[in-house]
Amino acid sequence: MTIQSAPVDTDRRDAFVGRLFDAGIGSLELVCVYLGDKLGLYRALADHGPLTTRGLADAAGVHERYAREWLEQEATAGILDVDDPARPAGERRYTLPPEHAEVLLDGDSLNYLGFLGWLVGGMMQPRTGLLMDAFRTGGGVPAAVYGSDIREMIAAGNRPQFLHLLAGEWLPAVPEVHARLLADPPARIADIACGAGWSTIVMAKAYPKATVDGYDLDAAAIHDAHANARAEGVSDRVHFRARDAADPDIAGRYDLVTVFEAIHDMARPVDVLSTIRRITAEGGVALIADERVPDTFEAPADEIQRFFYGASLLYCLPTGMAEQPSAATGTVMRTPLFREYAQRAGYDDIEVLPIEHMFWRLYLLRR
Repeated sequence: MTIQSAPVDTDRRDAFVGRLFDAGIGSLELVCVYLGDKLGLYRALADHGPLTTRGLADAAGVHERYAREWLEQEATAGILDVDDPARPAGERRYTLPPEHAEVLLDGDSLNYLGFLGWLVGGMMQPRTGLLMDAFRTGGGVPAAVYGSDIREMIAAGNRPQFLHLLAGEWLPAVPEVHARLLADPPARIADIACGAGWSTIVMAKAYPKATVDGYDLDAAAIHDAHANARAEGVSDRVHFRARDAADPDIAGRYDLVTVFEAIHDMARPVDVLSTIRRITAEGGVALIADERVPDTFEAPADEIQRFFYGASLLYCLPTGMAEQPSAATGTVMRTPLFREYAQRAGYDDIEVLPIEHMFWRLYLLRR
């Protein structure tokens, strides 16, 4: 819903946007500090560092994949130092600087602030307890554990992008796709991992001849999507199904298949991309949007990467590892890794669209 109000002071608005975004990054990073404290990760670095991912996992008794994500997150946040970000992930050595060690570990120091992690992390119990178990065992935390707030947050955060950009900029940027969706015979669209259905609904409204099928494994999200489609008056052309996107029984021939901000969450991304390739009609394409991150690791990093690493460590990686076997991708899915997944699924025509977006990178896959 658009808020109608008096003339807006754009400088004041933008300052508030920045303030809330910084607060979100800080909240994520405080929970990561809590995990580092409670799991003994800072203490292991202080006592045995510099440490590689394997070294930290052994010293603290945690799973190596979680150790790697935490070390990278802490380095992007500037809390840990890394010897050479350009080295392969398993060879980098991470150090807890003595100045930060005092603040995080020395409970007698007037500069001690490690307890702030407990303030935020403790409020998230029992989820942080499940996260710590996952760190130790290499398991995961099912998305259902996080409750409806996370599902609704993702839907609310992505909805403006779909309303303003999906049919207004992104699809018209691929002229042959835009033309096909407007043409006869009516086109078919599959929206994989559709969540609450806002991307599905926007495409149905923008292309009134098209039929759109939304797929998502989360039955609660599909329930929300049905309600949203009815409210928007497109339930006659939009059909939602609670199905795993990797399900080989998904059938059909779609002119366009879309996946928005979901491949990195999936335990079996290659299987999902293989399904997408199989159900795409001759001449059809897949449009994939996922996180916009540099192709190589950087530390310290900008605010966007800090945000993604916090989200990865606390949500995307553990939910992706809740189903085994898992690719254990995490939020920070760099373009070379996505290309590898797509190539393993049978794609050899993988285009990065020249679309600038703060958070997302858009890929076009041709069959």
